[in-house]
Amino acid sequence: MSRTRHLVAELRERLGGAAPVPPPAPLPRIPEPPVRVFPKRAEGSRYARETAAHTTALLGIGHVGTRYATDVVLQFQAELAVAHEAVHTDLPDDWAAKNGLVGLRSRVKDHREFLLRPDLGRRLDDMSLARLKMEAKHGVDVQSILADGLSAVACMQSGLALLASFTAACQARGLSVGTPVVARYARVWLEDEIGAAVGAKVSAILLGERPGLGTGDGLSAYLVYDPKVGRTDGDRNMMSNIHARGTTPEVAGDRLAVLARAMVDQKRSGVDLDLSKLTAELGDAASRAHRAPQVRVRLVEVEK
Repeated sequence: MSRTRHLVAELRERLGGAAPVPPPAPLPRIPEPPVRVFPKRAEGSRYARETAAHTTALLGIGHVGTRYATDVVLQFQAELAVAHEAVHTDLPDDWAAKNGLVGLRSRVKDHREFLLRPDLGRRLDDMSLARLKMEAKHGVDVQSILADGLSAVACMQSGLALLASFTAACQARGLSVGTPVVARYARVWLEDEIGAAVGAKVSAILLGERPGLGTGDGLSAYLVYDPKVGRTDGDRNMMSNIHARGTTPEVAGDRLAVLARAMVDQKRSGVDLDLSKLTAELGDAASRAHRAPQVRVRLVEVEK
Protein backbone atom coordinates (compact mmCIF):
# COMPACT_ATOMS: atom_id res chain seq x y z
CA MET A 1 0.00 0.00 0.00
CA SER A 2 1.31 3.41 -0.91
CA ARG A 3 1.96 5.94 1.76
CA THR A 4 -0.94 8.12 0.59
CA ARG A 5 -3.42 5.24 0.83
CA HIS A 6 -2.04 4.34 4.23
CA LEU A 7 -2.58 7.87 5.54
CA VAL A 8 -6.16 7.92 4.16
CA ALA A 9 -6.94 4.58 5.85
CA GLU A 10 -5.64 5.85 9.20
CA LEU A 11 -7.78 8.96 8.83
CA ARG A 12 -10.87 6.88 8.21
CA GLU A 13 -10.17 4.80 11.31
CA ARG A 14 -9.97 7.89 13.42
CA LEU A 15 -13.17 9.35 11.99
CA GLY A 16 -15.29 6.29 12.58
CA GLY A 17 -14.07 3.23 10.91
CA ALA A 18 -13.10 2.07 7.47
CA ALA A 19 -16.72 1.51 6.26
CA PRO A 20 -17.74 3.82 3.39
CA VAL A 21 -20.32 6.57 4.01
CA PRO A 22 -23.83 5.14 3.41
CA PRO A 23 -25.77 6.59 0.43
CA PRO A 24 -28.47 9.21 1.20
CA ALA A 25 -32.12 8.20 1.37
CA PRO A 26 -33.99 8.64 -1.94
CA LEU A 27 -35.84 11.98 -2.37
CA PRO A 28 -39.63 11.91 -2.84
CA ARG A 29 -40.83 12.34 -6.43
CA ILE A 30 -41.94 15.88 -7.21
CA PRO A 31 -44.68 16.06 -9.88
CA GLU A 32 -44.02 18.17 -12.96
CA PRO A 33 -45.78 21.59 -12.91
CA PRO A 34 -48.44 22.26 -15.57
CA VAL A 35 -47.34 24.13 -18.69
CA ARG A 36 -49.53 27.18 -17.85
CA VAL A 37 -51.90 28.17 -15.10
CA PHE A 38 -54.96 30.23 -15.96
CA PRO A 39 -56.79 31.46 -12.85
CA LYS A 40 -60.53 31.38 -13.19
CA ARG A 41 -61.91 34.81 -13.98
CA ALA A 42 -64.10 36.04 -11.15
CA GLU A 43 -67.62 36.96 -12.20
CA GLY A 44 -68.91 40.39 -11.24
CA SER A 45 -71.72 40.73 -8.78
CA ARG A 46 -75.32 41.11 -9.90
CA TYR A 47 -75.33 44.61 -8.43
CA ALA A 48 -72.32 45.61 -10.58
CA ARG A 49 -73.90 44.20 -13.74
CA GLU A 50 -77.17 46.04 -13.19
CA THR A 51 -75.45 49.29 -12.22
CA ALA A 52 -73.18 49.18 -15.29
CA ALA A 53 -76.27 49.45 -17.51
CA HIS A 54 -76.91 52.98 -16.15
CA THR A 55 -73.48 54.55 -16.45
CA THR A 56 -70.49 54.74 -18.76
CA ALA A 57 -68.16 54.22 -15.81
CA LEU A 58 -66.13 51.00 -15.74
CA LEU A 59 -67.97 48.83 -13.23
CA GLY A 60 -67.87 45.08 -12.63
CA ILE A 61 -65.00 44.51 -15.06
CA GLY A 62 -63.73 41.42 -13.24
CA HIS A 63 -60.14 40.25 -13.06
CA VAL A 64 -57.80 37.40 -13.93
CA GLY A 65 -55.81 36.46 -10.87
CA THR A 66 -54.63 39.76 -9.41
CA ARG A 67 -54.83 41.70 -12.68
CA TYR A 68 -57.40 43.13 -15.05
CA ALA A 69 -58.50 41.03 -17.98
CA THR A 70 -56.73 41.68 -21.28
CA ASP A 71 -59.75 43.21 -23.01
CA VAL A 72 -60.22 45.66 -20.12
CA VAL A 73 -56.57 46.76 -20.29
CA LEU A 74 -56.69 47.21 -24.06
CA GLN A 75 -59.92 49.19 -23.85
CA PHE A 76 -58.49 51.47 -21.15
CA GLN A 77 -55.30 52.09 -23.13
CA ALA A 78 -57.27 52.92 -26.29
CA GLU A 79 -59.55 55.36 -24.46
CA LEU A 80 -56.59 57.01 -22.76
CA ALA A 81 -54.92 57.44 -26.16
CA VAL A 82 -58.04 59.20 -27.47
CA ALA A 83 -57.96 61.62 -24.53
CA HIS A 84 -54.23 62.32 -24.96
CA GLU A 85 -54.62 63.01 -28.66
CA ALA A 86 -57.47 65.43 -28.06
CA VAL A 87 -55.54 67.43 -25.46
CA HIS A 88 -52.37 67.65 -27.55
CA THR A 89 -54.02 68.52 -30.89
CA ASP A 90 -53.58 72.11 -32.09
CA LEU A 91 -56.19 74.07 -34.01
CA PRO A 92 -54.52 74.88 -37.37
CA ASP A 93 -53.70 78.53 -38.03
CA ASP A 94 -55.78 78.62 -41.23
CA TRP A 95 -58.80 76.71 -39.89
CA ALA A 96 -60.80 79.86 -39.14
CA ALA A 97 -60.32 81.35 -42.60
CA LYS A 98 -61.17 78.06 -44.33
CA ASN A 99 -64.48 77.92 -42.49
CA GLY A 100 -65.48 81.55 -42.91
CA LEU A 101 -64.90 82.61 -39.30
CA VAL A 102 -63.04 85.54 -37.80
CA GLY A 103 -59.93 84.09 -36.22
CA LEU A 104 -58.96 85.32 -32.76
CA ARG A 105 -56.26 84.28 -30.34
CA SER A 106 -55.65 84.54 -26.62
CA ARG A 107 -52.43 85.84 -25.09
CA VAL A 108 -50.95 82.33 -25.09
CA LYS A 109 -47.86 81.88 -27.26
CA ASP A 110 -47.93 78.10 -27.80
CA HIS A 111 -49.70 74.92 -26.77
CA ARG A 112 -47.44 74.18 -23.82
CA GLU A 113 -48.02 77.61 -22.35
CA PHE A 114 -51.76 77.14 -22.89
CA LEU A 115 -51.74 74.07 -20.64
CA LEU A 116 -49.57 75.71 -17.99
CA ARG A 117 -51.07 79.24 -17.94
CA PRO A 118 -54.89 79.20 -17.88
CA ASP A 119 -54.89 82.91 -17.00
CA LEU A 120 -53.36 83.85 -20.36
CA GLY A 121 -56.09 81.94 -22.16
CA ARG A 122 -58.76 84.19 -20.61
CA ARG A 123 -57.72 87.39 -22.41
CA LEU A 124 -57.29 88.30 -26.08
CA ASP A 125 -53.99 89.44 -27.48
CA ASP A 126 -53.85 93.02 -28.74
CA MET A 127 -54.10 92.13 -32.45
CA SER A 128 -57.19 89.97 -31.92
CA LEU A 129 -58.89 92.61 -29.80
CA ALA A 130 -58.32 95.25 -32.48
CA ARG A 131 -59.59 92.92 -35.21
CA LEU A 132 -62.69 92.06 -33.21
CA LYS A 133 -63.60 95.71 -32.69
CA MET A 134 -63.08 96.43 -36.38
CA GLU A 135 -64.69 93.40 -38.09
CA ALA A 136 -67.43 92.16 -35.74
CA LYS A 137 -71.01 93.40 -35.39
CA HIS A 138 -71.69 95.47 -32.28
CA GLY A 139 -74.73 95.77 -30.04
CA VAL A 140 -76.08 92.28 -30.74
CA ASP A 141 -78.18 90.12 -28.44
CA VAL A 142 -75.87 87.08 -28.60
CA GLN A 143 -72.19 86.83 -29.45
CA SER A 144 -71.27 83.23 -30.17
CA ILE A 145 -67.65 82.08 -29.93
CA LEU A 146 -66.31 78.77 -31.18
CA ALA A 147 -63.10 77.77 -29.39
CA ASP A 148 -60.60 74.95 -29.11
CA GLY A 149 -60.42 74.80 -25.32
CA LEU A 150 -58.92 71.51 -24.17
CA SER A 151 -59.98 69.61 -27.28
CA ALA A 152 -59.32 71.12 -30.68
CA VAL A 153 -60.57 67.77 -32.02
CA ALA A 154 -64.06 68.49 -30.69
CA CYS A 155 -63.94 72.03 -32.08
CA MET A 156 -63.11 70.76 -35.57
CA GLN A 157 -65.49 67.77 -35.51
CA SER A 158 -68.73 69.03 -33.93
CA GLY A 159 -68.03 72.71 -33.41
CA LEU A 160 -69.38 74.02 -36.71
CA ALA A 161 -72.57 71.95 -36.37
CA LEU A 162 -73.18 73.30 -32.86
CA LEU A 163 -72.44 76.87 -33.95
CA ALA A 164 -74.87 76.60 -36.88
CA SER A 165 -77.58 75.00 -34.76
CA PHE A 166 -77.24 77.57 -31.98
CA THR A 167 -77.23 80.51 -34.40
CA ALA A 168 -80.35 79.32 -36.24
CA ALA A 169 -82.20 78.62 -32.98
CA CYS A 170 -81.35 82.06 -31.59
CA GLN A 171 -82.55 83.81 -34.73
CA ALA A 172 -85.74 81.75 -34.68
CA ARG A 173 -86.42 83.17 -31.20
CA GLY A 174 -85.93 86.74 -32.33
CA LEU A 175 -82.38 87.20 -31.10
CA SER A 176 -79.75 88.96 -33.16
CA VAL A 177 -76.48 87.03 -33.42
CA GLY A 178 -73.05 88.60 -33.84
CA THR A 179 -70.26 87.82 -36.28
CA PRO A 180 -69.16 84.19 -35.80
CA VAL A 181 -65.62 83.97 -34.44
CA VAL A 182 -63.26 81.19 -33.44
CA ALA A 183 -60.73 81.64 -30.65
CA ARG A 184 -57.46 79.73 -30.45
CA TYR A 185 -55.92 78.70 -27.11
CA ALA A 186 -59.11 79.80 -25.36
CA ARG A 187 -60.36 79.32 -21.82
CA VAL A 188 -63.98 79.80 -20.76
CA TRP A 189 -63.60 83.30 -19.35
CA LEU A 190 -62.37 84.62 -22.69
CA GLU A 191 -66.05 85.07 -23.56
CA ASP A 192 -66.24 87.94 -21.05
CA GLU A 193 -63.78 90.16 -22.91
CA ILE A 194 -65.12 89.22 -26.35
CA GLY A 195 -68.74 89.88 -25.37
CA ALA A 196 -67.84 93.18 -23.73
CA ALA A 197 -65.79 94.32 -26.75
CA VAL A 198 -68.80 94.01 -29.09
CA GLY A 199 -71.41 95.14 -26.57
CA ALA A 200 -73.38 91.89 -26.63
CA LYS A 201 -76.13 91.19 -24.12
CA VAL A 202 -75.19 87.50 -23.94
CA SER A 203 -71.83 85.92 -24.68
CA ALA A 204 -71.73 82.20 -25.48
CA ILE A 205 -68.51 80.22 -25.85
CA LEU A 206 -68.69 76.76 -27.41
CA LEU A 207 -65.41 75.00 -26.73
CA GLY A 208 -63.79 71.61 -26.53
CA GLU A 209 -64.16 70.24 -23.03
CA ARG A 210 -61.58 68.35 -21.00
CA PRO A 211 -61.52 64.85 -22.52
CA GLY A 212 -62.68 61.83 -20.57
CA LEU A 213 -61.82 58.21 -21.31
CA GLY A 214 -62.93 57.54 -24.87
CA THR A 215 -64.57 60.97 -25.21
CA GLY A 216 -62.15 63.33 -26.86
CA ASP A 217 -64.79 64.98 -29.07
CA GLY A 218 -67.04 66.50 -26.41
CA LEU A 219 -68.01 70.17 -26.41
CA SER A 220 -69.17 72.39 -23.56
CA ALA A 221 -71.11 75.64 -23.84
CA TYR A 222 -70.99 78.51 -21.33
CA LEU A 223 -73.40 81.45 -21.51
CA VAL A 224 -73.22 84.68 -19.49
CA TYR A 225 -75.45 87.75 -19.44
CA ASP A 226 -73.86 91.22 -19.54
CA PRO A 227 -70.35 89.86 -20.20
CA LYS A 228 -67.42 91.77 -18.76
CA VAL A 229 -64.04 90.93 -17.32
CA GLY A 230 -64.47 89.83 -13.73
CA ARG A 231 -67.52 87.62 -14.14
CA THR A 232 -67.41 84.40 -12.09
CA ASP A 233 -68.59 80.85 -12.74
CA GLY A 234 -71.65 81.60 -10.62
CA ASP A 235 -72.71 84.11 -13.30
CA ARG A 236 -72.71 81.47 -16.05
CA ASN A 237 -74.94 78.68 -17.25
CA MET A 238 -73.35 75.74 -19.00
CA MET A 239 -74.11 72.55 -20.87
CA SER A 240 -71.53 69.79 -21.28
CA ASN A 241 -71.20 66.42 -22.98
CA ILE A 242 -72.22 67.74 -26.39
CA HIS A 243 -71.28 65.16 -29.01
CA ALA A 244 -72.86 62.43 -31.12
CA ARG A 245 -73.17 59.96 -28.22
CA GLY A 246 -74.25 62.51 -25.62
CA THR A 247 -76.41 65.57 -26.30
CA THR A 248 -76.21 66.04 -30.07
CA PRO A 249 -75.22 69.47 -31.46
CA GLU A 250 -78.70 69.93 -32.95
CA VAL A 251 -80.49 69.36 -29.64
CA ALA A 252 -77.88 71.32 -27.68
CA GLY A 253 -78.09 74.32 -30.01
CA ASP A 254 -81.84 74.62 -29.46
CA ARG A 255 -81.55 74.29 -25.68
CA LEU A 256 -78.78 76.87 -25.53
CA ALA A 257 -80.94 79.30 -27.50
CA VAL A 258 -83.70 78.81 -24.92
CA LEU A 259 -81.21 79.81 -22.21
CA ALA A 260 -80.06 82.84 -24.21
CA ARG A 261 -83.66 84.00 -24.72
CA ALA A 262 -84.36 83.60 -21.00
CA MET A 263 -81.23 85.61 -20.11
CA VAL A 264 -82.24 88.48 -22.35
CA ASP A 265 -85.81 88.45 -21.00
CA GLN A 266 -84.81 88.14 -17.33
CA LYS A 267 -81.66 90.28 -17.65
CA ARG A 268 -79.59 87.83 -15.61
CA SER A 269 -77.77 84.52 -15.84
CA GLY A 270 -76.05 81.90 -13.69
CA VAL A 271 -77.54 80.90 -10.36
CA ASP A 272 -80.05 83.77 -10.54
CA LEU A 273 -81.61 82.59 -13.81
CA ASP A 274 -85.08 81.11 -13.28
CA LEU A 275 -85.46 77.87 -15.26
CA SER A 276 -88.66 76.67 -13.59
CA LYS A 277 -90.86 77.78 -16.48
CA LEU A 278 -88.62 76.40 -19.21
CA THR A 279 -89.13 72.67 -18.64
CA ALA A 280 -91.32 72.32 -21.73
CA GLU A 281 -88.54 73.70 -23.94
CA LEU A 282 -85.48 72.36 -22.16
CA GLY A 283 -86.90 68.91 -21.45
CA ASP A 284 -84.85 66.78 -19.05
CA ALA A 285 -82.16 69.48 -18.94
CA ALA A 286 -84.43 71.57 -16.71
CA SER A 287 -85.64 68.72 -14.51
CA ARG A 288 -84.13 66.48 -11.86
CA ALA A 289 -85.63 63.30 -13.31
CA HIS A 290 -83.57 60.27 -14.33
CA ARG A 291 -81.86 60.57 -17.69
CA ALA A 292 -80.66 57.65 -19.76
CA PRO A 293 -76.84 57.43 -19.86
CA GLN A 294 -74.88 57.76 -23.05
CA VAL A 295 -73.70 54.60 -24.75
CA ARG A 296 -70.11 53.62 -24.02
CA VAL A 297 -68.49 52.72 -27.32
CA ARG A 298 -65.86 49.97 -27.24
CA LEU A 299 -62.74 51.07 -29.10
CA VAL A 300 -61.07 47.63 -29.09
CA GLU A 301 -62.63 44.28 -29.87
CA VAL A 302 -60.90 41.13 -28.65
CA GLU A 303 -61.28 37.95 -30.68
CA LYS A 304 -62.79 35.09 -28.69
